Amino acid sequence: MEDLKIDENTDHYILTLKDYEQGLRAGKMLGLRCRNCGEIMCPPMPVCCGCGGKELEKTEMGGEGELMAFTITRVPPEGMDAPYIVCLVKLSEGPWVMGRLDHDPEKITPEMLGRKVKVSGAYAWSDKFSAGEHTCPVFKVIP
Repeated sequence: MEDLKIDENTDHYILTLKDYEQGLRAGKMLGLRCRNCGEIMCPPMPVCCGCGGKELEKTEMGGEGELMAFTITRVPPEGMDAPYIVCLVKLSEGPWVMGRLDHDPEKITPEMLGRKVKVSGAYAWSDKFSAGEHTCPVFKVIP
């Protein structure tokens, strides 16, 4: 993956959604760090969510965090299998990321909220409503 310059005369770099998803498939959790305020965005954004700055650089995160919310999908979109767990994780570096939780949907309880999780892979899907394949992180509870 290469950094893509916004403008040849600046140091502005971007991380595209395609780069982010390729990183997930390669086992990396990539994001953008703001050079002005230090805020980290994941998935990539065109400007900093903290200060609105455009001085962004690609950064690799550890992929560990805390399970903040989840829902069990029992009636999936066409072309997907259910049940599965969609989760929201607050990464150790700060950003909140949506993904899938690798856990038995029949055994998950609200007591799981706040548990430590780590990226364990990536899930790719394609359906008739999307513009091609998409990828999200898969998280596993740390024992």
